[in-house]
Amino acid sequence: MSRSRVAAVVLRILYLYRSSPQRVFPIFVWVAVDILLWGFLTRYLNSVSRAEVNFVPALLGAVLLWDFLTRAMQGVTMALFEDVWSRNFLNFFATPLRISEYLAGLILAAVGSSLVSLVVMVVFARAAFGLSFLAYGTGLAPFLIVLFVTGIAFGVAAAGLVLRLGPASEWLIWPIPMIVSPFAGVFYPVAVLPIWMRAIAAFLPPSYVFEGMRAVVRGSPTPWDRLAVGGGLAIAYLALACLFFMAMYRTAIRTGLIARYSAETVG
Repeated sequence: MSRSRVAAVVLRILYLYRSSPQRVFPIFVWVAVDILLWGFLTRYLNSVSRAEVNFVPALLGAVLLWDFLTRAMQGVTMALFEDVWSRNFLNFFATPLRISEYLAGLILAAVGSSLVSLVVMVVFARAAFGLSFLAYGTGLAPFLIVLFVTGIAFGVAAAGLVLRLGPASEWLIWPIPMIVSPFAGVFYPVAVLPIWMRAIAAFLPPSYVFEGMRAVVRGSPTPWDRLAVGGGLAIAYLALACLFFMAMYRTAIRTGLIARYSAETVG
């Protein structure tokens, strides 16, 4: 794998965003809307609830963490969509660029974009509602890493789906975080779910993250054992997603689908 070719993919994405601020602006707008909506909701719940529970870290913190996972996923898929929509994807492979180098470039670009969005979210939540993740110290890092790896795995798998089904498959990709969130227990304990949903939650890395974060907010020690399970699942998902992406690429090459992308489907 050539580091210079991977860096070239990242640089192209950076130039794309630098020359088109309108691509960057909506990301921060949606983040701000989410923070304002859930921030005022948590303030309202704090004012009417008699329970000795601070809903700000419990709910607003969960929103921020889930948005972080979503941004990591979209960092991969949006970069691929830009190339597919512009009919530029095939042009990459008229060069010595390998598909593994292209994928590595997408992932590295997603690392940068998701970290920037995380900083913006944390600063805005701190300024608007006094939510500070710094109070949890470096113990927060493992939770973020598990969510980040999971988001990248979702993004790579979604990119593989695009290779197989074509650009129209974006309508199957955008709802993925929404579909996963009820099973992951983002806003409530997994224990309230029916048995069949808990069985699915056991295979979702974010469920271990949010259960652990609720424990930390309550003042309990960090459940490192459960977090380790979530981390192991996230790494396994990322490995499987990369294998799926490579398999879909080989299928697209073998069948000629890669040269027949249209606005609807390549099936």
